[in-house]
Amino acid sequence: MKKTALAVLALVCSFGIAQAAPKHPRRAEVNLRLARQNYRIDKKVDEGKMSTAEASKLHNEDHQIRQEEKDMASQDGGHITKLEQKTLNQQEDHVSKQIRNH
Repeated sequence: MKKTALAVLALVCSFGIAQAAPKHPRRAEVNLRLARQNYRIDKKVDEGKMSTAEASKLHNEDHQIRQEEKDMASQDGGHITKLEQKTLNQQEDHVSKQIRNH
């Protein structure tokens, strides 16, 4: 039941985040990826492949990336540049590798 509820919540969050920035495809892509990573982290915890402490650390890293994305967008009328997207993607790649290595 918990796994199903988390999966549904992750999908709803992914959809909501993607809908929040429909006119800004770079932001939507970054935020959808963050939502998917959060889902992957929660799934690893549910499967017993990651501790809650490690999950918390990775969730915090994702949160920092999301905050940086918001800050970047606020400086450019709600958009992020290709270079900013590349920077955020590199940070997301780092978190993704940590998730994969568990």
